[in-house]
Amino acid sequence: MRRKVLNEDTINPCIKRCEYAVRGELAIRAEELREQLERDPDSLPFNHVINTNIGNPQQLGQKPITFFRQVTALIEYPDLMDDEHIEFTSKIFPKDTIERAKALLDSMGGSSGAYSHSKGIPLVRKHVAEFIEERDGYPCSPEHIFLTAGGSQGVQTIIQLTIAHENVGIMIPIPQYPLYSASIDMYGGKPVYYYLDEDNEWSIDGPTVQKAIEEAKKQNIDVRVLCVINPGNPTGQCLTEETIKDIIEICHRERIVILADEVYQTNIYDDSRPFYSFKKVLKSMGPEYEDFELFSFHSVSKGMVGECGRRGAYFECTGIDQYVIDQLYKMASVNLCPNVQGQVMVDLVTRPPKEGEPSYELYNEEITEIYESLKRRASKLAAFFNSLEGVICHPPQGALYLFPKVTLPEKAVIEAKKLGKSPDTFYCLELLDHSGVCVVPGTGFGQVEGTFHFRSTFLPPEELFDEFIEKIRLFHEEFMNKYK
Repeated sequence: MRRKVLNEDTINPCIKRCEYAVRGELAIRAEELREQLERDPDSLPFNHVINTNIGNPQQLGQKPITFFRQVTALIEYPDLMDDEHIEFTSKIFPKDTIERAKALLDSMGGSSGAYSHSKGIPLVRKHVAEFIEERDGYPCSPEHIFLTAGGSQGVQTIIQLTIAHENVGIMIPIPQYPLYSASIDMYGGKPVYYYLDEDNEWSIDGPTVQKAIEEAKKQNIDVRVLCVINPGNPTGQCLTEETIKDIIEICHRERIVILADEVYQTNIYDDSRPFYSFKKVLKSMGPEYEDFELFSFHSVSKGMVGECGRRGAYFECTGIDQYVIDQLYKMASVNLCPNVQGQVMVDLVTRPPKEGEPSYELYNEEITEIYESLKRRASKLAAFFNSLEGVICHPPQGALYLFPKVTLPEKAVIEAKKLGKSPDTFYCLELLDHSGVCVVPGTGFGQVEGTFHFRSTFLPPEELFDEFIEKIRLFHEEFMNKYK
């Protein structure tokens, strides 16, 4: 039999290098166990798999926001707003949902099934710009907004744009969200790591960043971009205004572009650590920084929205050369347009009902309920992790995750090596096989050599949270006793 034309020796080596731990070995194993339970419900010591490996709120029971779903329903079936149906429709759908649906349909040429402008529907980009202006207090042009099919696509677009040759360095935090390392590998660049300070609530230390830049330059790496995730994933930290200023000052001095991943900007649980956008801080630093280059990202997948499957997001270009913006437009045009339902959700998230409008009261009630529940669950899970033997966990200041450090017994480390696994991967696989709880080992995000972590969301619903916690407790106690 002839060997296939495409095989492990002939496909793009950049693809082979990239890894994505969030949907890697643990997620694959979780799916195998789920299928096993479907075939034989009594074959495992648990009756369902709990996916806390990924920030996918609605998969774990978070309810969609009513206003968002009402508007999108009307856009998908506009016949409900025809003269012959409007009397019936008005009894079910509030007036403002009908008005929003009609306005959005008009802006997209009458159908959500048509291609839009490659940068995104102009009306939606206008509303995004207004949202940013209101948030930051500084002007924003719709022409500097690109809508994308999820935040990941926007990040990948900018990383692809900046890697002009194989020696381009992209700075990423450790721990990091593996989208960044995977994208750098995929497009043939060089990752340049800077370590977050776990002992200081996972903050970014300016001298650490500066040292990483200098060490990369010694290796003749052309450091062009620094990626920062704020609030942090997987670490949940929220950067102070002073820390953001320090990062901007270093990058300004070193002529490095910042990619600010701000998709968790509404997931803030510590009142002493409010969210500051990089753009707002940058604009407050005066005319010396007027031409500083910044890309900022936001998404409908997180916050209290959790519409991950819609794949809706945007990025803003601040201080970016017009030629580069034109090239980004060309790149967007190759993909024709972002998916329209994702664009619609971006519009609704950045322009929700206002006080006094028919949908406001229910909208505010739903958003507040989800937020308060997330805050309770975050605090409860952090306290639980800190009660476990050998586990230390910083309470999250933001985002949807905890990243506890686990001190594993030497026997467990030896057993992991025998199996060809990192110790934290071994721990997480054992947790999954014995409890059905799927988390992600710290190896997938990067960590200080000799330390072991895992990432877990706190998204399981509150009514099942005690059961979720108890599963982990029983496993952890058995595991620690077994390998002492």
